[in-house]
Amino acid sequence: MIKHLFKLIWNKKKQNFLLITEMFISFLVIFGVFASLVYYYRNYKKPMGFTYDNVWVINYQNAKQFHSTDSVLQYYATLVAMLKNMPQIKALSFASGNVPFTSSINTTGLNYKGRNLSPVNFYQTGDGYRDAFNLNLLEGRWFNQQDQVSTYRPVVINAALRERLFGNGRAVGQLINDNANSVVKKIKIIGVVQDMKDKGDYLPSGMALYNRIDTGAMRYMGQLIIKVSPNADAAFESKLYKTVASYMKDASVEIEHFSKKRENTNKSTLIPIIILCIIAGFLIINVALGLFGVLWYNINRRRGEIGLRRAVGATGSSVSAQLIQESMILATFALIIGTFFAVQFPILNVFDIAASTYIIAIVLAVLFIYLLVFLCSLYPGKQAAAIYPAVALHEE
Repeated sequence: MIKHLFKLIWNKKKQNFLLITEMFISFLVIFGVFASLVYYYRNYKKPMGFTYDNVWVINYQNAKQFHSTDSVLQYYATLVAMLKNMPQIKALSFASGNVPFTSSINTTGLNYKGRNLSPVNFYQTGDGYRDAFNLNLLEGRWFNQQDQVSTYRPVVINAALRERLFGNGRAVGQLINDNANSVVKKIKIIGVVQDMKDKGDYLPSGMALYNRIDTGAMRYMGQLIIKVSPNADAAFESKLYKTVASYMKDASVEIEHFSKKRENTNKSTLIPIIILCIIAGFLIINVALGLFGVLWYNINRRRGEIGLRRAVGATGSSVSAQLIQESMILATFALIIGTFFAVQFPILNVFDIAASTYIIAIVLAVLFIYLLVFLCSLYPGKQAAAIYPAVALHEE
C-alpha cells in the first residue's frame, strides 16, 4: 500500500512539488512564530527579581554644572536631604540612564582567567538602589559608605553573570578584569543579586554588573530613583515635582512611574510578535485553502480511479484514508526539508537563544503542520468516500 501511494505521488510530482514547497515555507514561518512564542513565554515565567510598584524615577536634564567635585557633592547631598525629609519617600538612589523599562543600554566587557565576556550590562547605582527595588541578595552584600576607600573597585553582579564566570561556585571576594574603555582594571565582587528583568516581562535579564556611583560620576547622573509609600498620591507627586524643580532651576524635570513604564515596555515588545502572528495567520489560511482546493481538484480528476476502486471492493473509509495518507506523506517530505534547515538554529546558536527553545518550536511546528494537513484532508476524503462506483464509471 505504501509503495502504491509513493507511485501515485511520483506520477504527479510536478503538482506535488508545488504543494510540498508551500508546506515547507509554511513550516519555516510557523517555526519562527513558535520559536518567538516559546522564547517570550519562558522569559515571562521567570521571576522579575525586583519590585516596581510605588517606585518612581525623577528624570532631570541640563542640571547645574560645577567645576569643583565638592560643590557637586554638596549640591546633590542637599537635594537628597530635602527629599528624605518627606515621610512618603522610603528609599532613594541616583542611577545611570539605563534604569528599568527603558531603551537605554550601557555595556562593558569582562575578563576572568583568559575568558572574555561581552556584552555585560553595566549599571551605575547608589547605595539605596537595592532598597528602592527590593533586590534579592543571593550572596555577599550591597554597597555602603565603606566602599569609598576600597583597594579594588567593588561591584555587585547578578546570578546570570556568576553562572557564566564561576558556575555554582562562590563569587564574593573574586577579582575579575574590567575591559571598559580599552583599559584593564581589577574589580572585586562583593555581592550577587537575583537576575533583574529590567527590559520587561518578556525579555531576559542578561548578564549584569552593578557599579557604585563615585564622586566623579555624580555630575553625569540624570535619574533619581525613589520608593514611595502606598499612600503617595497625585497631590504628593505634584509637591515632589515642585520641590525638585524649584531646587534644580536650570534643569527640566519629569517624574515617571515604573509600573506605567513596564506596561509601555511590554507593549512595545509584543507588537512585533503580534504582527508576525497576524502574517502567519494569513499564511496558514492561504495554505489551508490551497491544500483544500488541491485535494478537492484531485478528487474531481480522479473520480474514475476512485469509482474503479470502489467497484472492485474498496470501502469508502479506505478511499478516504488513501487521500489523507497521500497528504500526510507530502507533508512529511516538506517537514523533513524544513526540519533540516530549522535544526541549524540550535546548532549554530543563532541569536544566542537556548537550544531547547528551538527544539520545542520545531516539535510544535511539526505537529501543527501535520494537524493542519490532516484537518484539510478530512472533508475531501469524506467526499471521495461518498462517490458511487456506478455514477463515477458512467461519467467516465
